[in-house]
Amino acid sequence: MRLGMAIPLLAVPEGRWPVPRWTDIRARARAAEAVGFDLVVVEDVLSWPLEDITGGAWESVSLLGGLVEATSTVRIGHSVMNAPYRAPGLVAQIAATLDEMSDGRYVLGLGAGNSPDADYAAFGIPADPRFSRFAESLQIIATLLRDGHATFDGRFQQVSDAELVLRGPSEQGPPIVVAAGGPRMKDAAARWADEWNWWTPPNDLSEVAGHLADLDRACEDLGRDPGSIRRSLDVSFPVVDGEPTDERIAQQLLSLGELGIEEVRCYLEKQPTQQDSLAAIERMAGVVDQVHSA
Repeated sequence: MRLGMAIPLLAVPEGRWPVPRWTDIRARARAAEAVGFDLVVVEDVLSWPLEDITGGAWESVSLLGGLVEATSTVRIGHSVMNAPYRAPGLVAQIAATLDEMSDGRYVLGLGAGNSPDADYAAFGIPADPRFSRFAESLQIIATLLRDGHATFDGRFQQVSDAELVLRGPSEQGPPIVVAAGGPRMKDAAARWADEWNWWTPPNDLSEVAGHLADLDRACEDLGRDPGSIRRSLDVSFPVVDGEPTDERIAQQLLSLGELGIEEVRCYLEKQPTQQDSLAAIERMAGVVDQVHSA
């Protein structure tokens, strides 16, 4: 099983979530690479309402360009790219560019969009109907990355003889990961994705098997071999001092492997300082070792 590390970007200036500076984010990615994580992902958000205050984040594509240069072996990607923010042709161009910059280490995660949707209205971005827009965008993105050209005339998205002239080193573009919890999103993943992704609390795996069974059925309905789509899961952890938790966490992760999950992305509890954040990543070294050696 492979393990990923999520680096959160959402912050509240002068609030309970400290703003991660670029040097902080870079150091966390390098720490995750040194610990042995296989993947580093970042979130994609403009702003986010939190009770009576609004959180914000640095722009994720710019950050990933920097993280590609700051690392050398770990795969780099979006936990998911927020589909309504960008035109599908631009997303394909971004993915091809990051694929080139990373020498094939970039992973394109895609999702239909955030909820609540306050940032869409605030920034003048049309987002609804969320799934229909996403399905059209996904088809264009996948076709451009895999074939190098696309024509599509949909209700919300159109491209006409669009060509991705410059391509990165990956033969059919970077892998496409679709975050899909509902049936229509699983159908979209089965049609176009190389990998399915969703999330679960660390102590409740009750819904995972059902999600995987639904994904299998979606593939079978389309005539796709269910074994041809990889499966990954996001799992959030509280940060606990000391080493005794390593074996327990490793066993939780490996139990997901027994269900068919091939990669787990670890979301560690937000920390008050940069030093605490780095220490939390470094404390995962024992977990990474146990999972990789299992």
